[in-house]
Amino acid sequence: MSAQPIIIVGAGIAGLSCAVQLQQAGREILLLEASDGVGGRVRTDLIDGFRLDRGFQILLTAYPEAQRLLNYSALKLRTFRSGALIHDEANGWMKLLNPLQEPLTVFQTLTSPVGTLTDKLTIVSLLRRTQELPLDELFRQPATTTMDFLRDKGFSEQMIERFFCPFFGGVFLEDHLRTSSNFFEFCFRMFYTGDAAIPALGMGEIPAQLAARLRAENIRLNTPVVRVTGSEVQLASGEVLAASAVVVAVDAAPATRLLGLPEPTIDDFTHTTCTYFAMPEEHKPAVKNGEKLLLLNTKRTGAVHNLAVLTDVSPEYAPAGQSLVSVSTQGMDIIDEAALTNRIRLEMTNWFGESVSHWRHLRTYHLPQALPAYGPENSAKPLQLAPNLFQCGDQTAYPSLNAALQTGRLVAEAISSLQ
Repeated sequence: MSAQPIIIVGAGIAGLSCAVQLQQAGREILLLEASDGVGGRVRTDLIDGFRLDRGFQILLTAYPEAQRLLNYSALKLRTFRSGALIHDEANGWMKLLNPLQEPLTVFQTLTSPVGTLTDKLTIVSLLRRTQELPLDELFRQPATTTMDFLRDKGFSEQMIERFFCPFFGGVFLEDHLRTSSNFFEFCFRMFYTGDAAIPALGMGEIPAQLAARLRAENIRLNTPVVRVTGSEVQLASGEVLAASAVVVAVDAAPATRLLGLPEPTIDDFTHTTCTYFAMPEEHKPAVKNGEKLLLLNTKRTGAVHNLAVLTDVSPEYAPAGQSLVSVSTQGMDIIDEAALTNRIRLEMTNWFGESVSHWRHLRTYHLPQALPAYGPENSAKPLQLAPNLFQCGDQTAYPSLNAALQTGRLVAEAISSLQ
């Protein structure tokens, strides 16, 4: 074993995945994290007894890398129902459920005004296609935009406007569906063959579970790195650490700074803002049969794009007698928090009535670099940059927790095979 450790810069999901699997292989590792906790973009804050994920996030239980590395039972996963409750100005509330998950709803789904009968049969055909292809093969298919793909498959504009744009626009964090069709097919398969879930105590439990498998002395928090040169890492304190190998496992923007590469532009990311409200149980609106469903808005020019009552899924997200509402708004580079909160209240009052006046604003998370943009022209980036220098993270593959876990594993395997 080398006298010098393998240094991993960044304790997000990719860095933790890499660290856990290197340690399992018997390698000595040192994980450096600039912030005060592990998780990167996947963290949960405790505010007034409420558990606030830093932006609306879910775990898709069908993710193969998550199944490989995470202990689902220990996370105490709570699952959403598979489908959505869709608000349309002209048609009111419409429901679309996944009959594979809830067979008794098949006739309700077929008669839903969300799309035509042909649309729903085309969904079955699409599901069959995505299941038959190996996952790696999905990403090797010729790619187009998701919008062009849906139209080419014969989906009606009504179905695209009422379901695909609000639902997958929320997944991709962009409503024009310019995201690669390959990634769309991957996500479609994950949603329809598994569950959308959250750990009972918040998404931050995922990185916490991984970090708990590492020796405490091998994680250094509040340790920002300013430069990576060959097999040396320079800290903001001026200290220089030598390594047998270095893994850059930070997000795209800080990675370019560490490696001396051109900075990414705002167009290299998708943006979202998540606004949380505390809702007293006595003022909770009755959305008919909407429990545990994601609420979508077909009017994408509004302030409310997607809404979830997280305590319907996991009551542990809020103190007794309270519900937690998450509202996602996409596409804003900058925000006026007070103005956005007021716009959300106004729109929610139109949806749910005067009970919204009793909702208390808890916190707003503005995430201008929420996910790497992933158009049809994107391709996987090399994980090995030099003989002893590696990178991992979803920006090297495709924007998802699965890619972060996967690239961390692949880098760990590559280092293990070399040393």
